[in-house]
Amino acid sequence: MKNIICILSLLFLFFTVSSCAEDLVEHTEQGVLKGKVVKKGSNEPVANVKISTAPSTQTLFTDKDGMFVIKDIPTGNYSVKAELNGFLTSYEAVTIQTGQEVSVIIELSDDQSLNSPPSAPELLSPIDNALDQPLSVQLSWNSTDPDKSDSLTYKLIVKNNVNTDIITINDISDKFYTLDNLSYGTSYFWQVAVSDGIHPEVFSSVFKFTTTATPSNRYHYVKKQNGNFYIVSSDLQGNSFNLTQPTHNSWRPRKNNNANRIAFLRTEGSGSHIYTVKPDGSDLFKVTTTPVAGFHNSELDFSWNTDGSKLIYTHFDKLYQINKDGTGLQLLYTTPDGSFISECDWSYNSAHIALKTNDVNGYNIRIFVIDLLGNTVENVFTAATGAAGGLNFSIDGQKLLYTYDVSGHLDTSYRQLDSRLFLYNFQTNSSVDISVESSKPQGTNDLDPRFSPDNSQIILMNTSNDNISARNIVFINMNSSGTNFLRVPAFNNGEMPDFE
Repeated sequence: MKNIICILSLLFLFFTVSSCAEDLVEHTEQGVLKGKVVKKGSNEPVANVKISTAPSTQTLFTDKDGMFVIKDIPTGNYSVKAELNGFLTSYEAVTIQTGQEVSVIIELSDDQSLNSPPSAPELLSPIDNALDQPLSVQLSWNSTDPDKSDSLTYKLIVKNNVNTDIITINDISDKFYTLDNLSYGTSYFWQVAVSDGIHPEVFSSVFKFTTTATPSNRYHYVKKQNGNFYIVSSDLQGNSFNLTQPTHNSWRPRKNNNANRIAFLRTEGSGSHIYTVKPDGSDLFKVTTTPVAGFHNSELDFSWNTDGSKLIYTHFDKLYQINKDGTGLQLLYTTPDGSFISECDWSYNSAHIALKTNDVNGYNIRIFVIDLLGNTVENVFTAATGAAGGLNFSIDGQKLLYTYDVSGHLDTSYRQLDSRLFLYNFQTNSSVDISVESSKPQGTNDLDPRFSPDNSQIILMNTSNDNISARNIVFINMNSSGTNFLRVPAFNNGEMPDFE
């Protein structure tokens, strides 16, 4: 009996000790690991980060707030691993102690932190201080990046020595760029910045190039694009540039060598005004405040005086004089019958002015000459029907060019069927039909004539009377006696020529 009692006592003690041991392992030899993953520098939480430990316990992912929890993790030392595409893998050491909750913050760095910036662009062409560059220049450069997978983009910055304008071209993917519409005789300073999308931009040095000097072009004419006239400056070989751009409606160029300016008409709002520019197209200046007005904008004309100090222009039934700087507006003449003055031309000696007047429809033409007091000194031509125009004095003032549609056609669109060029002689009070003498092609119109500076040629526009065909500029060469005329092609697809 005594032995039985001893055995039972030992069994009770064994089970009691065993029960205590199990409670100790389950509740006192484990802990809890809590953590948060943030972006280094900004401390923004990072979601969907893969979390694992070494020694291995449990693998899980952070929630939208960058949080994770590993419960019932055995005590001991661990390395916590955090990994996510686009970031460098990060490790944090933690020690789990019995029955405790351990917190850890893990910072992830962009894997771009190991990325190297590209090299500063090397400017290749044009070389620094290059001279006589054209108005369209291809700039080229080179840059390399140690990280071959990086995509490089470039920014081009261009300044000039004329004004404070800055040209900035962003997001260039090539290592070259063509600069167009540059100005003559101008120095340009250019620089390139490169970006790999990771590091701050890296800038090149600054190079300089200078465009060629403004050519002494003697020919100016207009072309049409998208409904707008624009003015072309050219030499006889066809080397040309746009004096004005098609974004503005600009027509009727008139160069004055003494003023070293080119005047022209330009649409502004509902009116037309005289503007001037330098021969390279720079220094745009608006001369008039009272607009140029009358019948059909494209039929209007104006004129310089010889020394380039003044201009005359028309405003319905009035003729005005104005200084080239926009001052000194003066009324010179008013038609007595209210007819419109459409065209005018100032003689070389500035003593006489030729006028063309017409009714509101452009007909009932009268071409005559007045002095500066408004007195009529010569009646040149009158016609009730048919269109006319194109006034221009010879240098000696003894002859006057004009055109007239001999068909006498009347048309609401002012279409002309057989416009011919005439040369009026003030000494004989007679006209010569130059179009016939020079064999004008059948079914065409001769329009917008101008004497050459030495009176040996006439430059004009010839086009089909269908009003839609190409308009081409031609010369008519004259002999010294003004009796033999020969047509020579000049420029294709142009009109309203000026030859100074």
